Amino acid sequence: MTRPFTRRETFLPFSRPTIRQAEIDEVVDTLRSGWITTGPKAERFERDFAAFTGFPHALALSSATAGQHIGLIALGVRAGDEVITTPMTWASTVNMIEVAGGVPVFVDIHRSTLQIDERALAAAVTPRTVGIVPVHFAGAPCDMDAVLAVARAHGLWVFEDAAHGVGTLYKGRHVGCDDRLGVFSFHPIKNMTTAEGGVLVTRDDGLAAHLRALRFHGLEKQAWNRYAEGGSPQVEVVLPGFKYNFMDLQAALGIHQLASIREFNDARRRLADLYDRLLGDVLELEPLGFPPFEHFHTRHLYVVKVLDQAGLTRDQFMARLKARNVGTGIHFRAVHTQPYYAQKYPHWVGRLPVAEWTSARLCSLPLFPLMNEDDVDYVVAAVKDALAEGRA
Repeated sequence: MTRPFTRRETFLPFSRPTIRQAEIDEVVDTLRSGWITTGPKAERFERDFAAFTGFPHALALSSATAGQHIGLIALGVRAGDEVITTPMTWASTVNMIEVAGGVPVFVDIHRSTLQIDERALAAAVTPRTVGIVPVHFAGAPCDMDAVLAVARAHGLWVFEDAAHGVGTLYKGRHVGCDDRLGVFSFHPIKNMTTAEGGVLVTRDDGLAAHLRALRFHGLEKQAWNRYAEGGSPQVEVVLPGFKYNFMDLQAALGIHQLASIREFNDARRRLADLYDRLLGDVLELEPLGFPPFEHFHTRHLYVVKVLDQAGLTRDQFMARLKARNVGTGIHFRAVHTQPYYAQKYPHWVGRLPVAEWTSARLCSLPLFPLMNEDDVDYVVAAVKDALAEGRA
C-alpha cells in the first residue's frame, strides 16, 4: 500500500549553488588584498579553465552573454548575415545574433534529447549563411561531427554554446571548441558558478588577442598589467571595445568551484540516475533521452515533458508542485515563440513542430549537489501526488 503524501515544511528550490568555506575564505582574502577587479586571481582562473578543458586560450568575462556578443563580433558577423541555431536555448543565444546585426535561422530539434537536429542543417544554409551556433543542452553534447561536416562543406564557422557544458565530453573530447570558438556560463544555476560570469575558449591565437581587446575597452593591456608593480599606466586603444571583464571577486569563487567540478557533476549524475529509476513507472512524464553516440553527460538539468495523458498542462503541473513545496524551472520556451521574435520573424511560428510541442511541455525538476536521496524521493512523491490529484 502506498503511503499518503506528506507535504514538507520547507521549500525545495529548483537549484541552489554549492558555496563552501573555501569559496568564502577566498572571497574574503580577495577583499582584503586591495585588488577586487580583474587581477591575478582572474588570470589564475583562466589558466585553470584552459588546463581543465584542454583549450589553449580561455578568456573569462562578466557573463556568457558578453562572450556571445564579442564572439560574434570577432567572427565578423555583419548586418544581414544569417546564423543557424536552435530555438531550444536561452534567449541570449539568439539575442546576441540579433544585436550583432545577424539574422537567426532556426532548425528543429530532436524530441528525445532536445539537441539541434543536425539532419536539418544543410537545408538551412543559404548564400547569406556565415555560421552555426549549436547548443549543448542540459549537460549532454550535440552531434558535433555532423555539425562540422555541414559547416566545412559550406565554408561556415561554428561557435559552440556550451553554457551547460563544463565537464561534458563528446567522443572523448571536451565540448566547446571543435571549430573557432565556444562559450561557457557560470550563472548560479549552472554546475559551477562565479555568481555571474562566463568563459570564451579558442585555439586561434589571433582571435584570442582580438577578443581580449574587445573584452575591455579595446585595450591590449588589462588593468592588472598596467597598475601592478613594474607596469605602465599608459594605455593604447586598438579598437572600440566593451567593459566585459571578469573580476577577482568572481574568480575567488571560480577557482574552487572548478577544482570541485568533477565532484559536483558526479553528485548530479547520482541524483539524476535515482530520478530515472523512481520515475520509470510515471507514464505521464517523458524524461530526456541520451545521445546515441559516445559522450559523457554531466546531467546539468533534469528535464521532463508533461505528456497529454497527464490530464493537465505543464503550468498546472508546476503550480501543483509549488503547492507541495517543490520548485521547478522551464528550459526553455522556444525562442522563436517569444514576443519579439514571433513579431519580427512570424514565418518561423508553426515551422518548428518538435520545438513548439516540447516548449509547451518542458519542466525541470530540482537537481543540485546539495540535494540528497531523501530530497529526490520527496520530489518523486510530490510528482506522483500532483498527477494523482488530476485523476481524483
